[in-house]
Amino acid sequence: MRLPTTTVLSLSALAALALTGCSNGNTTSADPTSSTAAPARQADGNAPSSAPLSSAALAERLLDESDLGEGYTRKPQRSASHDDVAVLGCPALAKLGSNAATGTDLTFPRQAKASFTYAGGSDSEVSEELYSDTAAKLSTGIGEIFDAMVSCPAYQLVSGNTVIDMSAQETAAPDLGDERWSQLLTYSVGGQRSVVKQTAIRTGNVLVIVSGSPGLVDAHLDKALAKAQTTN
Repeated sequence: MRLPTTTVLSLSALAALALTGCSNGNTTSADPTSSTAAPARQADGNAPSSAPLSSAALAERLLDESDLGEGYTRKPQRSASHDDVAVLGCPALAKLGSNAATGTDLTFPRQAKASFTYAGGSDSEVSEELYSDTAAKLSTGIGEIFDAMVSCPAYQLVSGNTVIDMSAQETAAPDLGDERWSQLLTYSVGGQRSVVKQTAIRTGNVLVIVSGSPGLVDAHLDKALAKAQTTN
């Protein structure tokens, strides 16, 4: 049985943004290779009057097939799953709660996302998510989830009779945007093992998250950021 890439993407990306409205007085700093940027307080000063974008505006800035090139097909948007998921072996991540961890109880309103498959193979998938809020809220939310995930060398997700073995490793993020985070997620289920790369870039009041096959993430991250920064 192959675990859908979107399961892992939801765990890391959607959970982060579910927390953006919550204050956290005990924020820990990840290794500089995963988050190398000026503090959000400083970034806020660059554009103090910039209002968050609407979901509709974010949707216009998503990558599409014409941006990606030949061989890409957009996947239909999945409806939210409400299966109970438990996190075992990672207290920091379990503390966020199963609903937050799977993105099934997301209350963050300003978002847009798209997923694509590439004809190069069954594991050739790439997903983009855009979020908008104040720089401080975006920074706190995404930083907390990345810190939680890489704090555990190995953990498990359990849904019904399915047990997913997970691990997360920090990787160097490209020097883009105001803040950046990157990690490799390795998961295995039913004898199948897959690796997903996830890179998040905050530019002002927009957070860009590109996830999927490592090569595709590296190939399309610049395009995703450039399009997210366009002004209409």
